[in-house]
Amino acid sequence: MNYWLIKSEPIKYSWEKFALDKTTCWDGVRNYTARINLRAMKKGDLALFYHSNDGMEIVGIAKIIKEAYQDPTTPDDRWVAVNVQAVKPLKKFVTLATMKEDEILRHMQLVKISRLSVCAVTDQEFARVMELGETKV
Repeated sequence: MNYWLIKSEPIKYSWEKFALDKTTCWDGVRNYTARINLRAMKKGDLALFYHSNDGMEIVGIAKIIKEAYQDPTTPDDRWVAVNVQAVKPLKKFVTLATMKEDEILRHMQLVKISRLSVCAVTDQEFARVMELGETKV
């Protein structure tokens, strides 16, 4: 299993809305590195759900339920989307400030490449977020 991080501005699509919807298409990504990450996602992989701009914290866990396919928001076949399912919120949100100070998390793609909307997460990073978030999958 691989781990990922997906970012959304809560004003556009919040964890609360995602939890109500239960599943969604993760589309509209127009960054080449993020596209590579979307294409690498496999059914069953887990993704951390991050509120960007407002909140700037990891708030929940999602699961990839459909692998990369043509992004329905564009006719350009170079861009892909995946489907994700809400799994559970973190008991304690993990802020960007905490990640920047943490010995393990300060090396995350999220911290190093802050504009990247879909990031790879290592096993060690995922485990550390679960620990700080006081959450078990």
